Amino acid sequence: MDNDVKLGRFISLILRHKPETIDLKLDKNGWANVNELIKKISKSGREIDFKTLERIVNENNKKRYSFNDEKTKIRAVQGHSIKVNLELKEVIPPAILYHGTAFKNLESIKKDGIRKMNRQYVHLSMDEETAKNVATRHSGKYIILEIDTESMLKENYKFYLSENKVWLTDFVPSKFIKF
Repeated sequence: MDNDVKLGRFISLILRHKPETIDLKLDKNGWANVNELIKKISKSGREIDFKTLERIVNENNKKRYSFNDEKTKIRAVQGHSIKVNLELKEVIPPAILYHGTAFKNLESIKKDGIRKMNRQYVHLSMDEETAKNVATRHSGKYIILEIDTESMLKENYKFYLSENKVWLTDFVPSKFIKF
């Protein structure tokens, strides 16, 4: 199963950031042909078949990927650094959402707000525990920021909910963040 984790990370790289790594083309909505993905991953020296891919999609703890109904196409559901149209519908979020980040980012966030950086959206969480998990991936010292989404809505900021329940928005100005 350790191999599944490594393969999952590689699939994440392909579907979210660098499809060119295996010379794969995604359509404008981020979908890849499943057979082509399997063939090109296999060609890159990694062992994968449909059963393995399906297991990775179903067992990924972050639910990062989804198949179309026929399971002929696959895509990442959020977190892209490449331009794709996930066809997200605008949704009204809870009054408060959370953002976990490395403590070293705090001064920059106080000054400039939370920016999407190299991603398509800023990622927000429903609860502090999920925000903590995000924050501790890359850094020991972290901070959980509380976002006043209710006030953001009043100023016409838009929110979307990804298939795996990550809240997305374009930008969070510092005036909406409780420090």
